[in-house]
Amino acid sequence: MNIAVYAMPVISFLTHTLQFIVWLMKSFSASSFASDNALVLELAAEAVRQDPYALFTDFQWFLLAGRDTVFFTAFSKSRFDAETLQGLVAQMVTLAPQLTHGFKGAMPGLPFGQKLLEAITSVEEVDSFEGYPDKWLSHSQDVFEHAELPLFRVAAANLKNGPDAQGRMSIIQVRSAHCLMEGSDAALLTRSQTANHGIQSDKGNRLAWIKRLRGAASGYLMASVSALAAVIMNPKERPLHYKTLVLSRQRVRTLANKLGIRQRSLYFALVTFALLSKRKGRIKDKVITAAYTMLDTARTASDDDFFRVRALAANFPFSDDFTAYARAVDAEIEAAENRDTTKFQLKILAMMKAMRKLGIFAPWLITDKFWRLQGSTADLVLTLVPPHRTMGPMTDWMIEPIYCGAFHQSTNICTFCPGREYMTLNFVVEERHLPSIEQIELLIARLESVASDHAMQAHANGQGKTAPTV
Repeated sequence: MNIAVYAMPVISFLTHTLQFIVWLMKSFSASSFASDNALVLELAAEAVRQDPYALFTDFQWFLLAGRDTVFFTAFSKSRFDAETLQGLVAQMVTLAPQLTHGFKGAMPGLPFGQKLLEAITSVEEVDSFEGYPDKWLSHSQDVFEHAELPLFRVAAANLKNGPDAQGRMSIIQVRSAHCLMEGSDAALLTRSQTANHGIQSDKGNRLAWIKRLRGAASGYLMASVSALAAVIMNPKERPLHYKTLVLSRQRVRTLANKLGIRQRSLYFALVTFALLSKRKGRIKDKVITAAYTMLDTARTASDDDFFRVRALAANFPFSDDFTAYARAVDAEIEAAENRDTTKFQLKILAMMKAMRKLGIFAPWLITDKFWRLQGSTADLVLTLVPPHRTMGPMTDWMIEPIYCGAFHQSTNICTFCPGREYMTLNFVVEERHLPSIEQIELLIARLESVASDHAMQAHANGQGKTAPTV
């Protein structure tokens, strides 16, 4: 009996409703390969036979259509050859089964064969690590070029003459379509833990119908207006460049305590102040417009079924006094997160759903013009990913600092990646912003100097401590 004949009508219905079949898909993990799940695996494979993206959520489709990518890279004390690198990738696929999705011939939830492993991995020899990892970073559009290959690549570069003075023998880079991976996945894999997503929405926590209706209406309106505006305005492409910066977490922690603000707020303030102090580089006169992401455990039935991350919008009131500005950033973040965070999320997800439908009925509206316009809606996108702490067999070879970031067409982004000792700032920005990145360390040094002078003066005068002003 051919099960596909009877399963296809069911699969078609479930694909349109997305709920049950997505549960089937997202439930895969390393323990999902037992024989009692063979039928589920077969149904999943049948569902994506004609369309590799049929089971993608609207959020996943949106990032796929925009050809958004992410990267993860770190130095290693070990040498990698083709066999060991392919073994590492096989472990990744086991812990993150979503990597088996999204390409022609995919068998969701099943391990890759040798030919696929060979096609998506590469090893090279280099004379030195001068300029790494920055010289290795790119928009990674090549992951979309071969429809029959998985949407990620893994590369290793070994030093020809053995480890350098810092004990670094090689460097590893993972590049993936963003529709398959997010920052929390990289954090989990760094700990050698499963990054299986499961269902991220809470189907038992339904929002009020009027709220859902308002979110849908505003999202569909946003999609229609943006798509038409992109066609009319034809925004220019903004070429992006890649630069990383490594900061001591202890230095920033100490300064945040002296200023009486959250560490996250200080990181956001340092970056936005350094890059966007000049009015000419901002969208608005009096505020710096930012979009940022957070992980929120208060999930609802309206949340995306795949992504854990929640998007928020913020306007940071600008001041030439950095201390005042940093406190304003802290206050705005607190206010934004105390507001109803589901409102913005509902609108964004509804916009993504509308864009997906427009892609079917009016594909001429879904062009690079739209993605270029999206990149101009905020001065900067700020993403703080969960801590990346190495442990277990997946990463026992890894050396801090760890780098990760994202590429979105024509969008200025800074991704903050915390390890145990270091925070890496991973910039994907326009060329005009590159010189300003150096100002971040100068600003930190200035804050430390003023704080030190202030503490000495307070001690000499027998006064209590107050926050320094820069």
